[in-house]
Amino acid sequence: MLYYHLYEMNHAAMSPVRAAVDMTRLYFKNPLNPLTHTQIGRTVAASCEMWERVTRRYGKPEFELYTTIVDGEEVDITEEVVWSSPFCDLLHFDRDLPEERKADPKILIVAPMSGHYATLLRGTVEALLPHLDVYITDWEDARQVPVSDGRFDLDDYIDYITEMLHHLGPDTHVLAVCQPSVPVYAAVALMEESGDQCAPATMTLMGGPIDTREAPTAVNDLAVEKGIGWFKRNVIMDVPFPHKGFTRQVYPGFLQLSGFMGMNLDRHMVAHRDFFQHLIEGDGDSAEKHRDFYDEYLAVMDLTSEFYLQTVETVFIEHSLPKGEMMHRGKMVDPKMITGTALFTVEGENDDISGVGQTKAAQKLAENIPADRRSHYIQPGVGHYGVFNGSKYRSEIAPRIVQFIKDNPTHLGAQQGTKRAATKSARTGAAGKVPSDPLREILLAEPEGVADDLQLISGVGPKLERALNGAGIFHYWQIANLTEDQAAVLDDRLDIRGRMVRDNWVEQARRLNGAVHSS
Repeated sequence: MLYYHLYEMNHAAMSPVRAAVDMTRLYFKNPLNPLTHTQIGRTVAASCEMWERVTRRYGKPEFELYTTIVDGEEVDITEEVVWSSPFCDLLHFDRDLPEERKADPKILIVAPMSGHYATLLRGTVEALLPHLDVYITDWEDARQVPVSDGRFDLDDYIDYITEMLHHLGPDTHVLAVCQPSVPVYAAVALMEESGDQCAPATMTLMGGPIDTREAPTAVNDLAVEKGIGWFKRNVIMDVPFPHKGFTRQVYPGFLQLSGFMGMNLDRHMVAHRDFFQHLIEGDGDSAEKHRDFYDEYLAVMDLTSEFYLQTVETVFIEHSLPKGEMMHRGKMVDPKMITGTALFTVEGENDDISGVGQTKAAQKLAENIPADRRSHYIQPGVGHYGVFNGSKYRSEIAPRIVQFIKDNPTHLGAQQGTKRAATKSARTGAAGKVPSDPLREILLAEPEGVADDLQLISGVGPKLERALNGAGIFHYWQIANLTEDQAAVLDDRLDIRGRMVRDNWVEQARRLNGAVHSS
């Protein structure tokens, strides 16, 4: 399909015309030009600006968050990349706070990967900065990622979220806006099932399509009506030369933007008509607000075809998550496994993208979260955009998010682990002596020769290997010789909540140990 190539050719062909129009605008805005101060001059300048803006390609915006107010004082913000991959950077808004001040809770904001850049959530970030240590996903435009960097699909998206939570460590809080609600929900369910110590303390889902069978919108109806075959034939295109992602198959951002604007075309036409009138009347403040909004709204990115199609099929056509059929790399995603992560869901009363009830469905699916660690809120009078931006978000929604995080500062498993440690300490104190360690015969102060690669055991990653080494486990034979009681003690000590039994570490270690000795 050559539509993308024609789009690029048209944009290039119009460049000289845009330049001429912009020069005309500047001519009629020049204060030395007598016509500038007339109705005719203002009308010509306004017409030229309108034409140039409508035909312009908008680049990736900047967050431009340089300061915030913490504890009544203005502090500087440094934007830094703390984790990176071909399709995403993890940004940290590092606040210049006193070293002796108690650290604020860490929150990972997962921005939508649905056409717009992460800067669409500038207001979301800005309202949370006074209270939280904020990180956000900065997704890459697929047309700028070389084909040599490989694919990126919904499974990869879930893996990225898990890796970022591992990077940030235990008791991080996660917030998903719109599209990422499903992969974030899936990632948390999988982390909980595997006993991952980095499962987030809280999960906030805002305007997300957890179950699109609830109050379906025009977006949901289109997906069901057309079917996945229609999308493959009509919206997937090859990135044209000279972009870095040349020949990569994508869902182009300009198509996504056309769909967004088509849903509310009358509103956009009225907004541009008012903008034109404000320019003629010299209402600079109103005109600037229009520029700020549309500079962000009209900046779009491409999505990889595999991610887009898998998302459409899984979320909007098959409804795999609420039906209990969603898979991640061959493993079932079971929301019932979410027990330690607190859940807060937020919806907008007038949301025409994710209808009321679609996000709340997450509460019903995660039925094993304790009642005192879950909450749902519907914001009256706002649509989809108002759920995460604007005055209602700042005054009503953001304070509720911050309070929910403060009410649930840690993962429930961490709380229970602290309680278990306190109980053991009390028992030891009552007896007046320290009981013998069942693992004494197994643990080592240091490895005997070269330590074995424990990551070859399925379920053991770099962090868990370090935890095992720190506990005194360096070799396969140590795990292979664990008795049932010793395995239970080690499980409790590492707080891995049954992973050793589920992944059958003892049997794996026996096979690996045999292979080492036979070689």
